[in-house]
Amino acid sequence: MTPNNSARRGRGWLAPFIHLSNNWVSLVGVVLVTSAVVFWLFLLPITMGGDTKNPYIGILAFLTLPGPFFGGLILVPLGMWLKRKREGRTGLYPPEFPPLTWSNADLRRLAYFLGITTVLNIAIASQLGYGAVNYMDSVTFCGQTCHTVMQPEFTAYQNSAHSNVECVKCHIGPGAGWFVKSKLSGMGQLIAVTLNTYPRPIPTPVHNLRPARETCEQCHWPQKYGEDRIKVVSKFADDETNTHTKTVLLMKIGGGNGGIGIHGTHLGPGVTIRYAATDEQRQNIPWVEYNGPGRKTLYATPGAKPDGGGAPIRQMDCMDCHNRPAHSYDLPDRGVDKAMAAGHMSPALPFAKKKAVEILKAVYASREEAEQKIPAAFAKYYQDSYPAIWQQRQSEVTSSGKELAAIWGRNIFPEMKVSWAAYPVNIGHTDFPGCFRCHDGTHSAKDGKSISQDCNACHNLLAMDEVNPKVLTDLGIVESKSK
Repeated sequence: MTPNNSARRGRGWLAPFIHLSNNWVSLVGVVLVTSAVVFWLFLLPITMGGDTKNPYIGILAFLTLPGPFFGGLILVPLGMWLKRKREGRTGLYPPEFPPLTWSNADLRRLAYFLGITTVLNIAIASQLGYGAVNYMDSVTFCGQTCHTVMQPEFTAYQNSAHSNVECVKCHIGPGAGWFVKSKLSGMGQLIAVTLNTYPRPIPTPVHNLRPARETCEQCHWPQKYGEDRIKVVSKFADDETNTHTKTVLLMKIGGGNGGIGIHGTHLGPGVTIRYAATDEQRQNIPWVEYNGPGRKTLYATPGAKPDGGGAPIRQMDCMDCHNRPAHSYDLPDRGVDKAMAAGHMSPALPFAKKKAVEILKAVYASREEAEQKIPAAFAKYYQDSYPAIWQQRQSEVTSSGKELAAIWGRNIFPEMKVSWAAYPVNIGHTDFPGCFRCHDGTHSAKDGKSISQDCNACHNLLAMDEVNPKVLTDLGIVESKSK
């Protein structure tokens, strides 16, 4: 027997497989397997290190690709079995097979098919893979894929100081560990959306969110000393002239090695603060433990149980004060004040502030109803009460009414049951308890000392509800009217 004949006989067992694999079911399986393998090879250099910077690359590598790959592996033998059964039943199954040479039609068809699909897969994978990863890393994907569910958060995000920061930078961050955790959590969320069983509104705080020190502090560093900063709060009264007053605060940010100011006191070197909250939104805090250089002190409200009475104990970080850094909502009064201060609503219209807040607080069944009724109600007020102003300044009234509807639209979402005050903001203490959750004068230690409620501990009050605060002129923030 010649070597050639021996080699052909050795390959003879492959001939039935080559013949049977030429069916559309098996060929579809081959396409799925080769596509998955090509995509995987493109992602292999990135995923081999185990520390994937882009969190959504793992969706392709670890969650998406296994499905088509194993599905294709099942389709290949399934198609061969179906063809063998069909040909055996009809008597078409050949008793002998031609040798596996290029003259074998079955072998040629399979080789051409594999070659063409491989080339196409390489071209498609290189473009589609790049585009898919970039899309899944985008704000559009995070904010609009589940439109109704994420509409409140996405709307607030677009109007926040973090609107140019991608969602994944804060919600996932770098590394494979939290990527896997977020995807496991996301699978549950996907099921809830599919079955329409997700909660309305979305509950906060998010308990499985990555620690702030691993995300926020990639850009912000509380240990760095922050200079004192001027904060101006505009307020418009409910009187006819919408009297505009300003409160001026000197905020003591602090931090750094000195351990002073807001950041230094709470997050300074060697400082650890733990607390127990008895409610889901962490607004009721009866127990606080301060552990700092040279002392450890427990503070509790009257009647509070030791160690929080079994309530979950949490170590304080950025998110306990900055709990809505990119997703905060305004109360009606605050929303109108901001719009008037920015010039989006006219403070020259009589009783504009009072009427605007009244209209905002009314109940509207849907966004469409609010978009129609709010501007109409604002316009009707001036048509009925101030017809001369309506005739002379109709465009001013109309534009203010539209802005009023926009304020409602940025803060109220009936489909998700998000209403005024649904999400407390813990910065400050005017609209919500905020700082006073702990700094309320009732949290005392065994020696009788309490957590400070001294206003000057966090800020100095430079002006309080003044029409023309002199301090702003002295600082050059506003021009003197005498010039």
